[in-house]
Amino acid sequence: MSGVKTIRPGGCSHAKNGEKDTDESSNKKQSESAECPDCDRSAEKRSDHIVCSVHLELPQSRRRKLILHLDLNNTILVSDAVTKQGTVAALDYFLSTATWGRVNRQGSWEWLSDVPSLLPPCQGAVTYYSQFGRVQDFTGTAEGQRFCGVLKEHLSLLEWRGEEDEELAVRGEDGRLYHWILPAFFQLLQALESQHREFCVVFRTFGTDLARVLGAVQRVLREGTHPLFTGLQALPMPLNPTPGRIRCSKKNVVLSRGSEQVSTRGDERSLYRYFSDLQGLGGFQDHFDWWAHNSYSNLGGKPIWIDPSDPEVQHIFIDDNIRLNDEDSIITPKVFLGKAGTQTRTALTSELYDVNLIQTDLLRAISDHNYFSERIRICEENYEKYLNKEDG
Repeated sequence: MSGVKTIRPGGCSHAKNGEKDTDESSNKKQSESAECPDCDRSAEKRSDHIVCSVHLELPQSRRRKLILHLDLNNTILVSDAVTKQGTVAALDYFLSTATWGRVNRQGSWEWLSDVPSLLPPCQGAVTYYSQFGRVQDFTGTAEGQRFCGVLKEHLSLLEWRGEEDEELAVRGEDGRLYHWILPAFFQLLQALESQHREFCVVFRTFGTDLARVLGAVQRVLREGTHPLFTGLQALPMPLNPTPGRIRCSKKNVVLSRGSEQVSTRGDERSLYRYFSDLQGLGGFQDHFDWWAHNSYSNLGGKPIWIDPSDPEVQHIFIDDNIRLNDEDSIITPKVFLGKAGTQTRTALTSELYDVNLIQTDLLRAISDHNYFSERIRICEENYEKYLNKEDG
């Protein structure tokens, strides 16, 4: 079956409205007529909800503090200690969740796209994983072998070059050394610091890798041990090496770390304030059993609180299991009702997709070290549009 061209979600390089710079009229004319290389539509025909210009810089007055909630497995790590997947198996599994087809009338599987993507290429498409479940050695099967080249290409990009490092490099099932933490993560830290941004990174995982990740990142920041990012040693980033945890129930959400304990009982703003005030880097293990209890839907996922009336802070969650289908999504987005209100509503993922929620494209995170930085810039632009829509 012939491949279907897919549109990278939020991946366009043009904005609907003309970008303003020193030659405003010329740029405006160009942006209105030029076709987008990602979606093949002129600027005036694209959605006015999603702003795709990843290279725009926000005016200083509109730069909010960023609270970046980052998943670990298949977001900044290509491995999983819980499922005991090494680098090769983890990337192979991811491909099964990002390749699309359907069962035809004859009962056979047929592909609807030869290009992995986060979103379906057409109506009726489902991922190989959603149809058949977790399949060992997906790219080694008769159906999945067409994506074997994609697997090999990205494994090559992941290879660790240089002396072996027990904390930053991991040996894959094929005997090769790979980056354990994606270089795109360290590039994000470097980029935000170079832009003099106020930000905090909060690792949020169901898994068991948190303490090890915190230790590895702390070593890079203290000793400059990463061969690609030796300059990070000079950056003033505090890191709390103590893993915390978040536990959920019908009554409340309780966060604990060391001697700290914060609960939403009676005031959902308590955890919003806690996260908004954080500095540097730290992390928490979220409540997997609560997610399972809620049928792996957004109703029992990792909670994030969003306050559209707060002019100082923007919270963004980055996770590969964020899905537009709320029954299969991993985040519980709680949006505050009214200015300074203490009550929230659970928002649809589609409302906040590429606004406060980023579904990790692992292939792009591997191939483009600026991937996280670009996605966050897109979210900042879209958040302005979202807030203007809310005010209207």
